[in-house]
Amino acid sequence: MSTEFAIDEEKAWQQLLARDPDAQFFYGVTTTGVFCRPNCKSRRPLRSNTRIFSTPVEAQSAGFRACQRCRPEEPAQPSPVPRMCAYLEANKDRPVRLAALGKLVSMSPFTAQRIFKQAMSVTPSQYQRAIRANSLRTQLHQKGLHYEGGDVTNAIYEAGYGSSSRVYEQTPLGMTPGRFLAGGRGETIRFAVAKCSMSQSLLMGWVIVGSTARGLCWLAMGDTPEQAEASLREEFPSASITADTALEETVKEVVKRIDGESTNESLPLDLRGTAFQLRVWKALQEIPAGETRTYSQLAAEMGIPAATRAVARACATNRVSVLVPCHRVVGVSGSLTGYRWGIERKRQLLNAEGVRR
Repeated sequence: MSTEFAIDEEKAWQQLLARDPDAQFFYGVTTTGVFCRPNCKSRRPLRSNTRIFSTPVEAQSAGFRACQRCRPEEPAQPSPVPRMCAYLEANKDRPVRLAALGKLVSMSPFTAQRIFKQAMSVTPSQYQRAIRANSLRTQLHQKGLHYEGGDVTNAIYEAGYGSSSRVYEQTPLGMTPGRFLAGGRGETIRFAVAKCSMSQSLLMGWVIVGSTARGLCWLAMGDTPEQAEASLREEFPSASITADTALEETVKEVVKRIDGESTNESLPLDLRGTAFQLRVWKALQEIPAGETRTYSQLAAEMGIPAATRAVARACATNRVSVLVPCHRVVGVSGSLTGYRWGIERKRQLLNAEGVRR
C-alpha cells in the first residue's frame, strides 16, 4: 500500500475504534466500497475489512467512493462546540441565552443546543454552572491559603455566581463552600504511609492513602514519608487528620498495584467533584492496565470529542492517583505530558503495566 506518510496501522485502528477526531488518516471498508474519516458515526467495520489511507485521493485511487455522511473528500469543518465553550467560559458571570450561542455559530438556537449537548453530554447552561463551580473551587483554595478567614462571599462573586444563595443551593463542591474554604473543616480523614518497592528501576518513594468513612479520598506519592503526609495536610489543612494502622493493609494493596502486581480487590473511593469530573474519573478507571489513551481519545470514547481540553482539566484534578489511573493518559504524540506526582513516576507506573515509554 502506497501512502504519502508512514502510518502505524495498529495505532490507526485504535484511533478508529475511539473515533479520534484528531486522527490524520482515512479508512476504506472493502465490503461497502466506501471510505470515511476516523470519527465518522457510521458503524465500525471489522478490522479484516478495513484499509487505511493517508489521503482521500489515495482512497479514491484504490476504488473507494466517499461516504455521504462524513464527506471525507471535503475540507474538514471545525466543530462549533469549542467556540461555544470558549464563549460560555468567557461569560461565566452572566446567563448566556441559546439565541446568543446560535448567533455566535450561525445556527438556530435549537440546533446549537443539540450539537452542544451531543458533544458535551450536558446543556450549555449545565456546562456554564460547572465552569463557575470549578472557578469557585480555585477561588476558595487561593483565599484559604493566602490568608486566615478568607472571604467566601467575595470568592462566590468572583467565580461568576450572581448571589451567594445560588451556590449554597447548588452545592457543587461536595461540601458547603465554607467547609471547603476551611480545608475540609468537619471532615475526619485517616491515613497510612508505606514505602514503595525497591524492585523498580526508579525508586517510587513513599505512598500515602487518606480515607474518610466513605472511602479513599487521597492517594499520593512523595520522596519521603513526611512529604507524602504533607501533601494530604496541604489539601485538607483544617480536616481532622490522624494516622490509622487499620489502613496499613489498604496501603500495602496500593503498593502492589504500583508494582504492577495483578489484583482483583476493589477499594472503596470517596471521589468528590462536579458531575463532569466524576464522569471523566470513571472513564479513567475503565482504561485497562497496559493500555494508554490520548486526551482526545478519552474524550471521544466518552462521546464528547470536542471536550478534549475539559477532559484534560478533569484528569489534572484527580485526587486518587493509581486507582483512578490518570497516568494512562498521554499526549497525542505519545509523550508523557504533565503528571501531578512527577513524569518519572508516571513512566514507572506505565512500565510496571507493560507500557514502555
